This record gives sequence, C-alpha cells and structure tokens, in this order.
Amino acid sequence: MTQSQRLKYSILIAVSVLAIMLGLSWLQNAGAITEKMFQYIAIAVAVIVVIINGVMRRKVKP
Repeated sequence: MTQSQRLKYSILIAVSVLAIMLGLSWLQNAGAITEKMFQYIAIAVAVIVVIINGVMRRKVKP
C-alpha cells in the first residue's frame, strides 16, 4: 500500500464515520435507539477505526 492509497482510504473512512454518526444521531432523535446504545455503537466504531488505521500504517511501504 502506498501513501496515496492510504490517504484515499483514510478519507473514505473519515466520510464513512461521519455518515455513521449522523445516521446514529438521526436514529436517536427518532427514538429508535437510546443514548446508551448510541454511546456503545460510537465507541465500537472508534475502536474499529483505530484498528484499521494501525493495520494500514503497517502495510505502507516506505
């Protein structure tokens, strides 16, 4: 994986996380999920993103 590929994937991940959070916020406002569930899902998404970022960082060739 090159630096430019990592940059593209990082931007894609950032946009995806933004969409997920906006969707969760909408679901919470609609009453479909509780605030506690929102927090758990948000934490899970953050942990997944950190793991993906670490894997991508290792795969970048200097």
